[in-house]
Amino acid sequence: MNNSYVVYNGKIVPESEVSISIRCKAFNYGLGCFEGIRAYWIEEDEQLYAFRLKEHYQRFLQSCKTLNIKLPYSVDELCTLTVELLKKNNFKSTTYIRPIAYKGGEDIGPTLMDEDDRLVIYCQPLGSYTGKEELKVAITSWKRLEDNMLPPRTKATAAYLNSALASLEVKQNGYDEAIFLTSSGNICEGPGENLFIFKKGKLVTPPPSDNILEGITRDTVIELAKNELNLEVVERSITRTELYASDEVFFSGTAMEVTPVIEVDNRVIGDGKQGEISKKIKELFFEITSSKNPKYSKYCTPVY
Repeated sequence: MNNSYVVYNGKIVPESEVSISIRCKAFNYGLGCFEGIRAYWIEEDEQLYAFRLKEHYQRFLQSCKTLNIKLPYSVDELCTLTVELLKKNNFKSTTYIRPIAYKGGEDIGPTLMDEDDRLVIYCQPLGSYTGKEELKVAITSWKRLEDNMLPPRTKATAAYLNSALASLEVKQNGYDEAIFLTSSGNICEGPGENLFIFKKGKLVTPPPSDNILEGITRDTVIELAKNELNLEVVERSITRTELYASDEVFFSGTAMEVTPVIEVDNRVIGDGKQGEISKKIKELFFEITSSKNPKYSKYCTPVY
């Protein structure tokens, strides 16, 4: 982006000054990990609120640990760098923040043993991820990666080829998004979002053992459902046909936020429109991301 600033190895610099070699291990082998974070611009407050910044960077450093990427920054230091970066760019719209840690070595071979560990953080405006209020999705023929292959709970850059192939398949067939199955045939998640169903008065979501990313927005949805709607939330495996028979289905994710699914594999979910539970959770979610609910103000970091 023209005239934008980024973080590169701990310093805020013009994006035009940063270059990554074509020999870099991150480019050649996908040896890196990342986070996705949103900051919400609230016009009436003239304030930009970074949502659950600390939790995102805690997960980021956990991903780095798995990949043997050793960054010399604490969670608090990364939070401070991000706030300063947002100020430097003077963003006055809802913004997506992308930290990436990667192996910068240029020798041949996909090794994680070298010590050339680097950090970049960039930002860009981002409104609705899909541009749609309701989604029609399909189950992809591509299976979700497993923890002992390329762990989904680690947001590794290489793992998103799995996501890209799934999205390509279903979008070429006219659907809005994909849903993965696990190798045992259970529902897993979307290419970049977690999944919930509402059935028989309970909110149900696949457990971490079904190879999901342990999403920050997923955690927020569970908290809101329990504390604000007094719903029972169950983490368990979900079968494919159970998904079809659900009263409601919705995605959650930093980019996706809370978005209802109204069709799966050409089967109408519920009455074919957003359900009351996903509607209430979505309203509550946007209430706390805009720092309007004092109970959850700890999740919002003001930038200005």
